[in-house]
Amino acid sequence: MGMDGCISFLPGPLVAIMSDIIGEKSASHLGAFLVFGGYLLSSQATSIPFLCVTMGLLPGLGSAFLYQVAAVVTTKYFKRRLALSTAIARSGMGLTFLLAPFTKVLMDLYDWTGALILFGAITLNLVPSSMLLTPIQIKSESNSDIKDKGNSLPASGPEAGCGPETASCREIQESTTRDSTVQKAGQPSTTLTVSQSQNKEVNNGPERNRLFLITKEESHKKKAMSWSCKQKFFDISLFKNPFFSIFTWTFLLSQLAYFIPTFHLVARAKTLGIDMMDASYLISVAGITETVSQIISGWVADQNWMNKYHYHKSYLILCGITNLLAPLATTFPLLMTYTIFFAIFSGGYLALILPVLVDLSGNSTVHRFLGLASFFAGMAILAGPPIAGWLYDYTQTYTGSFFFSGICYLLSSVSLFFVPLAERRKNSLTR
Repeated sequence: MGMDGCISFLPGPLVAIMSDIIGEKSASHLGAFLVFGGYLLSSQATSIPFLCVTMGLLPGLGSAFLYQVAAVVTTKYFKRRLALSTAIARSGMGLTFLLAPFTKVLMDLYDWTGALILFGAITLNLVPSSMLLTPIQIKSESNSDIKDKGNSLPASGPEAGCGPETASCREIQESTTRDSTVQKAGQPSTTLTVSQSQNKEVNNGPERNRLFLITKEESHKKKAMSWSCKQKFFDISLFKNPFFSIFTWTFLLSQLAYFIPTFHLVARAKTLGIDMMDASYLISVAGITETVSQIISGWVADQNWMNKYHYHKSYLILCGITNLLAPLATTFPLLMTYTIFFAIFSGGYLALILPVLVDLSGNSTVHRFLGLASFFAGMAILAGPPIAGWLYDYTQTYTGSFFFSGICYLLSSVSLFFVPLAERRKNSLTR
């Protein structure tokens, strides 16, 4: 689970590049087939190293494509209700505890090889669902509508080569190949587009028709622009963006902290002499509570009573305090209380990761922002459980693991206090 979890985040930059090259729908299909192929090959496994590749690498890589593409497309489909839509989309992750009894039933009926084949068949349902990721086509808009919906249009300037729309860089390049000036976001172009076959000129107005000149020269220009677009994913310009540093710090440390209580909750209950059946209820309650909490948190954030990063920061601090108090839970009722509160607060901040990213990313494309941040978060996920395990081996108690998780949560909230400072710096540079 640890390897699969970290690999779901580590290939973030690769997912961003592939989504730009083949499109988000095709990238999601690729992810589905990788997961399916991993389960299918695992049914023929003969060794542990073989399973590390087929059960860890392939499904993890496929999950990276599926998760990041779905997350980015969600930001394009929704604006006013982004937090709630994100919460609903990821709410099923809190119900993964149901997979354990379901897997046991399949193994009892069909053995482990048959269970893996059936899991692979189930994941094929992701193929038709990925076909629903249809690019948004804005056929015509008035000048005022374009200004009001500037966030729905590809950004210009340095980021224009990799605009945030689903149609990716290729569609943007086609629409701007013959433009003599760079079109700013929210402003209709005043240049002319020529159609060689029709030999006529059409003004770009509120009801514009986009006609393309397909020539050998244009083909070379498209290839050059496409290569330039791909190169943007490899540069280090995002490291100069203070908002990227703020988000990455928060994302990395919160992901480092999140999996520690998840892995060690049942083990701690066992060391306290709690029956394993009762301990399993803790995971069930945590999953259901987290699911409900995500939806409520998303709805509250969409009311815009205050900036979303304030909610995010508050939830992280509360998660930290809750985990620091976790060693005081030495009975089943107290451990259940801890579980409920931690699930409420963790569900709250998990629902806001994507909306906060969109608010902080600014002109940077969400794919690049999320992809690079996910890479660092993947390393944290890989390191978290081993660090917690080492703390247990050293102290022979899970108290240190929960303390470590709480400290990481508190540290993850620190960077969000610098958002106003980063905003002032950005405003001063734009004057």
